[in-house]
Amino acid sequence: MQGIKKKRPFRHRSAFLVDLSSRTVKRHAVCAILSAMPNRSSLAQHTPSEARSCSLAEQSQVRAALDWLDRNLDWITNEQVRLTEIPAPSFREEKRAEAVKALLRAEGLLTRSDKLGNVVAEIHGETDQEIVLLAAHLDTVFPAGTEIKVKREGDRLLAPGISDNGTGLAGLIAVTRALRSAGIQPRRTILVAANVGEEGEGNLRGMRAIIDEYRGRIRAVIVLDGSGIDHVTTKALASRRLEVVINGPGGHSWSDFGVVNPIDALVRGAVRFINTRVPVTPRTSYNLGQIEGGTSVNSIPYEARLKVDLRSESEAEIDRLEAALRECMAAGVKDETENARERGRGKLEWRMNLLGSRPGGELAPDSALLAALRVADECVGNQSRPERSSTDANVPLAMGLDAIAMGAGGVGGGAHSLQEWYEPAGREVGLKRVLLTLLGISGLAGQKSP
Repeated sequence: MQGIKKKRPFRHRSAFLVDLSSRTVKRHAVCAILSAMPNRSSLAQHTPSEARSCSLAEQSQVRAALDWLDRNLDWITNEQVRLTEIPAPSFREEKRAEAVKALLRAEGLLTRSDKLGNVVAEIHGETDQEIVLLAAHLDTVFPAGTEIKVKREGDRLLAPGISDNGTGLAGLIAVTRALRSAGIQPRRTILVAANVGEEGEGNLRGMRAIIDEYRGRIRAVIVLDGSGIDHVTTKALASRRLEVVINGPGGHSWSDFGVVNPIDALVRGAVRFINTRVPVTPRTSYNLGQIEGGTSVNSIPYEARLKVDLRSESEAEIDRLEAALRECMAAGVKDETENARERGRGKLEWRMNLLGSRPGGELAPDSALLAALRVADECVGNQSRPERSSTDANVPLAMGLDAIAMGAGGVGGGAHSLQEWYEPAGREVGLKRVLLTLLGISGLAGQKSP
């Protein structure tokens, strides 16, 4: 998961884990009160459908699926550990994909991999012409060779990728198995997908391919990313990834001293760029994330590379930052050239490459998917706020499709670091929230469309 992936301090939710059936009267009372209120929120605007959905958790098959989640928490955590320990850097997710495929096939689902490596399976509904996509990304930000062994410190699990996106993948498998165990048939077909290419330079390629393949039939997209259940991503944060490459003649640090140096030019340009002002509103950021170049300490490098991440709530601000980066790097090359002692011994050449671009978008406040999420929150005793972030949901949101990204329960921290951690306490609340949201928008066989 990319972008604003803030891990919130864990709040114990044992008070919420009461028998859902004992809350029936309270929920129907809440729905009745909301239906009488003025239309001040998307929740109030959807009270008729919510009144029906409030009873969803009491239906026998749904109740069986929720009970399955309660009974199998240890199994879910063990599968999360197993999947996390299978390395899956972007563009090299195949081994983890095979493990997920085996788990889905064990549920009797016809499961396949597409040409990019996405794993997809279908829980057929009454109609295959309308699809709800439930997805979690396979890849991690960690490069090949990173040691990934889950360590346990009390209830805490520690490993790179244990939360992002070990939690999402475990949630994907758990919800699928709960639905199959309870024999639930949805009205709309549920497409279960473990997709590649969410992180870094993956550029959301896995999600783009899935949306393209099922274009025209997808009615909603639910992305499982990380753990937190105190927020839901309804706004897609736009971003752009760029690479600056500077080339020169190279040489020996002593005998060729004074020729143009690509690293010197890169540093000159970078120092200029980091002084670029960004607005507080719309929120905007930049990050110089990776610098490469040189062959040895006593060699003048023939190449230097810089990778930069630009993000903003405004596409115009991203355009402005890209222009500033280009201007600063051109000035850095010029400064290095003009200050070189040996100007006649080679010159610098530079270019800027686009590594990836993530589109922005926003879920409509009167979305049926958002209404289903709000009802699920009420059913499990949770409150969540909308947030803007960069996830696989960017792709459908930018296309005008209903989409959200949500956590799969528990609590985690240290995302994208070697100190990443996860605690499964309260996981059942998040998993039930996912399942009820999914069924709230897919519907059950014999029901009308949500």
